[in-house]
Amino acid sequence: MTNRPFPDHRAAALALLNGNYRLSRKAGQFLGQLAVDSTPMSKAQADWLAKLLDRAGLPPLAEEGAA
Repeated sequence: MTNRPFPDHRAAALALLNGNYRLSRKAGQFLGQLAVDSTPMSKAQADWLAKLLDRAGLPPLAEEGAA
C-alpha cells in the first residue's frame, strides 16, 4: 500500500471497507455513508475517519486543497 494521503473521504472510506480491517457495525455504516455522499464532512466526522485510518495503518486524508 502506498503512503500517499487519500485524495478525498470517499477513497479513504472505500479503502477501509475493501480491506481486511476490524470495523464495528457503526463504523461500517459511517464509512458506507462517506463512500456515497459527497457532502463535506463535519469536524467530528473528519476526526473519526482519521482515527479509523490510523488504527488500520493507512495513510491520512489529504489536507483540503492539497493536490
